[in-house]
Amino acid sequence: MDRYKQKRQRGVILTLQGLKKLQDARHQAEILENAGDKYTLEELSDRTQLAPFTVAKVLARDEGVDKQTLALFFRAFNLALDKSDYCRPKPDIESTSKNPPKTRSCWGEAIDVSVFYGREDELAKLEYWILSQHCRLVTILGMGGVGKTAVSVKLAEQIQDSFEYVIWRSLRNAPPLKEILSHLIEFFSNHQETHLPENISALISRLIDYLRSSRCLLVLDNAESLLCSGNCAGYYREGYEDYGELFRRVGEAAHQSCLILTSREKPREVAALEGGLPVRSLQLSGLNEVAGRDIFKANNFFLGSDSEWQELINRYAGNPLALKIIATTVQELFNSNISQFLAQGTTVFGDIRDLLDQQINRLSDLEKQIMYWLAINREPVSLAELREDIVAPLSPAKLLEALESLFRRSLVEKSNSLFTLQPVVMEYLTEQFIEQVVEEIVNQKLSFFQTHALIRATAKDYVRDTQIRLILKPISDKLLYLIGSNNNIKNQLVKILSTLRGKSPRETGYVGGNSINLMIQMQIDLSQLDFSHLTVWQAYLTKVNLHQVNFAHCELSKSVFAENLDSIISVAFSLDGILATGDANGDIHLWQVADGQQLLACHGHTGSVQSVAFSPQTKILASGSHDHTIRLWDVATGQCLKVLEGHSSWVWTVAFSPDGQILASASVDKTVKLWDVATGLELRTLQEDSDAVLSVAFSPDGKILASGSIDKKVRCWDVETGRCVRILQGHTWWIWSVAFSSDGCTLASGSEDCTVRLWDVATGRELRTLAGHANRVWSVAFSPSDVKGKMPVLLASGSCDRTVKLWDINTGECVRTLQGHTSWVWSVAFSPHGYTLASGGLDQTVKLWDVSTGRCIKTLQGRISWIKSISFSLDGQILASGGYDQKVRLWDVATGRCIKTLLGHSNGILAVTFSPDGQIVVSASYDQTVRFWYVATGGCIRVSQGHIDGVWSVAFSPDGKTLAVSSYREVKLWDVATGVELKTLQGHSDVVYAVSFSPDGSILASGSQDFTVRLWDVKTGKCLHVCQQHISWVHSVAFSPDGKILASSSSDETIKLWDAVTGRCLKTLPEGSHGIWSLAFSPDGVLACGSTDPKVKLWDVATGKCIKLPGHSLAVYSVAFSPDGQILASGSKDETIKLWDMQTGECLQTLRSDRPYEKMNITGVSGLTEATITTLKALGAVESPVSPQ
Repeated sequence: MDRYKQKRQRGVILTLQGLKKLQDARHQAEILENAGDKYTLEELSDRTQLAPFTVAKVLARDEGVDKQTLALFFRAFNLALDKSDYCRPKPDIESTSKNPPKTRSCWGEAIDVSVFYGREDELAKLEYWILSQHCRLVTILGMGGVGKTAVSVKLAEQIQDSFEYVIWRSLRNAPPLKEILSHLIEFFSNHQETHLPENISALISRLIDYLRSSRCLLVLDNAESLLCSGNCAGYYREGYEDYGELFRRVGEAAHQSCLILTSREKPREVAALEGGLPVRSLQLSGLNEVAGRDIFKANNFFLGSDSEWQELINRYAGNPLALKIIATTVQELFNSNISQFLAQGTTVFGDIRDLLDQQINRLSDLEKQIMYWLAINREPVSLAELREDIVAPLSPAKLLEALESLFRRSLVEKSNSLFTLQPVVMEYLTEQFIEQVVEEIVNQKLSFFQTHALIRATAKDYVRDTQIRLILKPISDKLLYLIGSNNNIKNQLVKILSTLRGKSPRETGYVGGNSINLMIQMQIDLSQLDFSHLTVWQAYLTKVNLHQVNFAHCELSKSVFAENLDSIISVAFSLDGILATGDANGDIHLWQVADGQQLLACHGHTGSVQSVAFSPQTKILASGSHDHTIRLWDVATGQCLKVLEGHSSWVWTVAFSPDGQILASASVDKTVKLWDVATGLELRTLQEDSDAVLSVAFSPDGKILASGSIDKKVRCWDVETGRCVRILQGHTWWIWSVAFSSDGCTLASGSEDCTVRLWDVATGRELRTLAGHANRVWSVAFSPSDVKGKMPVLLASGSCDRTVKLWDINTGECVRTLQGHTSWVWSVAFSPHGYTLASGGLDQTVKLWDVSTGRCIKTLQGRISWIKSISFSLDGQILASGGYDQKVRLWDVATGRCIKTLLGHSNGILAVTFSPDGQIVVSASYDQTVRFWYVATGGCIRVSQGHIDGVWSVAFSPDGKTLAVSSYREVKLWDVATGVELKTLQGHSDVVYAVSFSPDGSILASGSQDFTVRLWDVKTGKCLHVCQQHISWVHSVAFSPDGKILASSSSDETIKLWDAVTGRCLKTLPEGSHGIWSLAFSPDGVLACGSTDPKVKLWDVATGKCIKLPGHSLAVYSVAFSPDGQILASGSKDETIKLWDMQTGECLQTLRSDRPYEKMNITGVSGLTEATITTLKALGAVESPVSPQ
């Protein structure tokens, strides 16, 4: 066999003549339209309407593209594509031996350096240090504007082929080190490692492991953002000291990689390491005369002698940014005559800030306002966004005129009609803004504090986080230093607000919102504060309690509140971009994505909404629910048009046919049904599945319907005949989701086995398995086809591992992991254009993601505090409760008063229980921890960590010495006194929802999502029996007082009674049509249960007789008897606890903690939609004045 073979090359590439023709036109456009700045790859992509990777391919001339692509590129620069401009690529001679791995790169916000001036010597030295001397840490130092960023990018481009991984990141917005380390590790692990240690030192160790195992090039730009200003050089800002550990350890550790830093100051660790270790620093000076002249020539022709050129460049120390700014001045004010400019006198240039001081002082008031708004916004914004920010009325023409003036002065950068600032200018203005605002608040003389927002509540999440970190926090810190205490600051702000009450929005501006945001940042309690008759703009109020706050007659435009959302089970986009969400409360909400405004809510389901789907015409929304029904809704009004009944169990998925005439539904009743949308009549039932059907999807042509089932199979059905035409097998566990690609050629399935599989629709062949999730895959969705070719087709997957992954379906590679949810991700959906992805989670949030960057741009945050677990103390005088608000509460049973609130968990609480002696209460949470609390003091005495998922249940042994803890697939037994793990009980194949000890402590029962109940010998850890008659998730287990009977409850709507010794099923108590969440035996053997039915039920186990206690309005998650059996407590999704008299069945009292906005007065408010006002009321707000307490 020949050693070499010809590699076929398709398409065409530019000839050298064609490339030059394109480059000349591009350069001309940059001078005329982009102030001489080189177009970035993203700007070229927007201009040509080609994907960035396609633009790069055209310019590189390494691979062929089609002629239409070249024609589009040429047309973008008003060029005609001639035959002489392109040719066929020459075939490559390719060795059959393994090629070296291609460099994997991520350039982030790196600038385009295709136009680059000078620096040949510096680049050569840096390259020698890194490639020949194998330096581990290299720092490029220099004043602002000297070109450190450009040098770092150019260097990385030149040496990238010597590395397996190249990543460039800006530190301009001072990200916490944990965030940077997480991104780096995720990148170097090819997005496989996403669950990382919390400890910074451990994260750095993990990073160094990758630096050793692979050759990696890291560039961290703008490291001065981490350092203190005004102190000795090299010292870190508060909270950023751990970066020093990173730099030190990267410099000290033996590895084959290199970290490049750029900074205006040398970090202390770098200075300490230089000399004895391969660590180097390069002080970057200004450009030489030749390179300096090139900067001027890029803008226009300038008149000057050699000596005048030299004097001009020397005067500004060869600083590229300074020269660029001055070039505009020379051109506009001195008719491009260098001699006349120099004749005005000598300016001593010490730092770029000296020049910025002069330039900013020359600006008009409007231009200054714009500059500060651009600094606040932190990223490019449009003309319309700027106009909306500015308080005073302003015509678009006047605003554009001011922006163009700033652009000509090289103070503002422009790209695709978006405006921003150069990093040095942004930092300078941010510092000036902070100092000015602090002075205004201290002196109570307002200007910027009134005209500019400190943070924008409506900004993208990551932008707002940066504004809090770099603007709001520094202001609050300086105020605390100057004014002395939080209470003094609060009084100062209240005094300022009192002078503005009743004034117009134009007079008040952002003072109201700024004051509230400052108080929130300083953790000042806002309860009972009076903000009535004020303008409150851009206040971010999603995570703060506003008990009895008075917002009466406030103008609240642009302020953001929490939403009345439960866990988000389903999300879907309409073709016109409306987002629908279905939640565990049975509610559906429609949202306007651009501003996050709620459009309307649809109420009617009595169970969790598992699926939502828009008709292709966007007029109808379908929803499927745990209540066994499907509902069709009018999207315009929210009115329920039809209720489709026929399924006998949960409806898990609904899907419209492409023509919108047929609706398919998948159900736990083992059937798929087809419905006529117009009439609501059932057309056909498809039933070949031997188990529950969890997902359905139509092919784009509407001829095939795919279904995924608990039996591990994907079935393809002929829609016309109802016949199963193909079965796809390969998954090893349940299939939760199926989706077709937009071309109908590929089918994706997401499974309990933690994988996504791609199938060839025509042949049924498995194309590839996408492995990377650490837990079940709930949802899969393909991105839409992109006719412009700007984005590759991606597949999104949402998982119980709390992440969303984006996959390239052509390579099977995970291209990005989206992290931010704090619990299971139930559902994912792409927007119609494919640039935005929505995800819904158990954490009561909807997140909107920028697909191209992986950043979260908006979060819709729910604040429902349902009660998940309750437990009585030994004496029955105290009741503990835990729920989704992350708080453990201790209630005085006699008075109904909350006597203690225990804080520490960072996620929803799933279980609480008292120790048998009543001295300790234990709580378990989604945050993967178990906490031990002293009842007397409320102090946390121990935190148990190390669980791989949320901790679902805890139970003390009767002697109080052992604690059973259940989580994903396992139960652990802990020694209570020492905290030492005694045993791990393994056998369940899914989440273990419940554990309970027998009265004598010898047996432990566990109930799981795998449909089974297991009985374990506590002493040996051996599984005694597996009880397997439930056909759905087992939520609760409880022993009878004599220990002879074990009761279990399930989503299959039954309670089963088992012989605790033999494991034999004795009896089934039918609940009807309600999944059962909780069970508890009274001391005399009465069995209480809580279910999705709001009624609490009491069963006589012997006779099967049932008594119902009505009172709750939503599902009952937990029931518990007092030790004497006289009182039954029930905790509900309706956020209340009810105490029942067991003798009379009477509700003795209802316990409820304050909701987030309890008694917040919103009488006469403006700027909010009706849907938002309804939400605020659901969270506790009132529209009439609150009577004095």
